[in-house]
Amino acid sequence: MTQHDNRKVIILTGASSGIGEATARQLASEGHLLVIGSRRTDRLEALCEELRFNGATIDALKTDVQDRASVQRLADFALEKHGRIDVLINNAGVMPLSPLSSLKVDEWDLMLDVNVRGVLYGIAAVLPVMEKQKAGHIINVASIGAHAVSPTAAVYCASKYAVWAISEGLRQETDVIRVSVISPGVVESELADIISDDTAREAMRDFRRIALKPESIARAMSYAISQPDDVDVSEIIVRPVASPH
Repeated sequence: MTQHDNRKVIILTGASSGIGEATARQLASEGHLLVIGSRRTDRLEALCEELRFNGATIDALKTDVQDRASVQRLADFALEKHGRIDVLINNAGVMPLSPLSSLKVDEWDLMLDVNVRGVLYGIAAVLPVMEKQKAGHIINVASIGAHAVSPTAAVYCASKYAVWAISEGLRQETDVIRVSVISPGVVESELADIISDDTAREAMRDFRRIALKPESIARAMSYAISQPDDVDVSEIIVRPVASPH
C-alpha cells in the first residue's frame, strides 16, 4: 500500500452475525482489507463470498477467542497475507444474563473467557506487530454495561467494565497505538438468544424493545478508524434516542 492509500488491514472477531457482520460490510464497502474470524465458519464463508462478489478483499479463518493460539493464528494469517496489521477490532462477546443467585457459574466463566480473556488474547496477538510498525489501532467493543450495572447483568457488566479498564490502561501505556472503546446501547443481535435464565430472558426481551440496528455501531467503528493517525477517539457510546438506558 502506498502512503496515500487509506485502505487499512483490519482484523475483526465475532464477524459472523450482529455488530460483527455489519462492521465487516461497512468496512468492506470502504475498501479496507479484511481478515475476519468467528467460530461459525459457514456464516463466515457465506459473508466472504458475498462481499468478494461485490469487490471486497476479505479472508476468513475459524477463530475461537477463548483459545489464545486460535487468536494468534488469525493475527499471523493477516500479517502473512498483507504484511502489516493496521486495526484489530475485538468484537466477539457473549451475554448469558442471570441473577447471581442462580449460580450459573459455567456462564460466568464463559463471559470472563470470551469477553475479557478474548480481548486480552487479541491485544497480545497484535501488540508486538503494532509496536514494531510504530502504528496501529485497537478497538474494543464494550457496552453501556461498562458504565451502569443492572440486575441479572452483574457478571456481564463486570466483564465489560474490564474491557473499558484494559483499554484505558493500554491507551496510557502507548504513544504510538490508537485505542478506542465502542460502547453500544441496546442493539438488535443474537446476544440475548443464549440467555438460559427465564427471569433474565423475559427482562431482556422487554429491555430490547427499543434497539439500534447493528449498522449504527458499524458506522461508529468506521468513524474511529477514519480519523487522522494523531487523533485517538478514546470512547464512543451509541444509544437509541428513545431509550433511557
